[in-house]
Amino acid sequence: MTLPLVVGVDGSDGSLLAIDWAVDLATRRGLPLRLVHASLWERYEGSLPTLTRERSSEQVLAEHIVASAAERARRIDPGLDVSTATAAAEAVSALLDEAHGATALITGSRGRGELKGTLLGSVSLAVAARADCPVIVVRGDRTALAGSHERVLLGAGDPDTCRDAVAFAFREAEARGCELDVVRTWRCPARKGTDDAPADDPEHQHEKEAAALIEDLVLDASAAHPDVRLRRTTVEGAARKVLVDRSAAADLVVLGARRRSGRFGFQLGRVSHTLLHHAACPVAVVPNVAPKAA
Repeated sequence: MTLPLVVGVDGSDGSLLAIDWAVDLATRRGLPLRLVHASLWERYEGSLPTLTRERSSEQVLAEHIVASAAERARRIDPGLDVSTATAAAEAVSALLDEAHGATALITGSRGRGELKGTLLGSVSLAVAARADCPVIVVRGDRTALAGSHERVLLGAGDPDTCRDAVAFAFREAEARGCELDVVRTWRCPARKGTDDAPADDPEHQHEKEAAALIEDLVLDASAAHPDVRLRRTTVEGAARKVLVDRSAAADLVVLGARRRSGRFGFQLGRVSHTLLHHAACPVAVVPNVAPKAA
């Protein structure tokens, strides 16, 4: 069974951008699209019996939001397989439930009713921090949203946190027919206190280690996707700043996230948190899914 792309919709401007972006992704990847709106309208329907109770304005609004979202998606691609759902639940909980059966979960950067000027909405942040499938937060300028840079940017983190992110980035670059820029940052500890690097810890050693890590990360995926144009980049500096700067020339940033065994799923690190707030293009946060035991 092909798992759908799930989009959280609420009628906000950010939600509309997420729908448009998701339609493009679904079309390129040949995936069905599922549009989901969640609200707690059942709380406010009163105590009348179900058969005699009139639908609340919130329920009517929920149905209107998903119907309008589906109409928008079908206008962009009339042949797309589109389904809709409304959930009488809190938005984060509903979307996390949907994530269990999704190829990826897509949200806008801010939802309806959230304060203007906030960098990232609370729902998007919570879902990105807890979902067990890739979460894509759609943000950025028109050039990035249109895919005009023809580049996917992958932040090369530690191997135990970004194995699935590497595979995701290669698949996305292949589907787009674009370049994949794999970036690993490095820091020279000597620069924290002195301008002179010690003889046994030269700068170039840190850069060589960064380059070797990239080669190790992309080895299997590059063999599986030989048509992907690959750029390997090592940069001295803080990963958060380097990736935010380079996101201005990318259509998508892909990051890995560390899994946790607790009820809240994986924990977002500082790099993911910063990119979700400040990147100039959409950001995909991809958890590592542990292989099933034999």
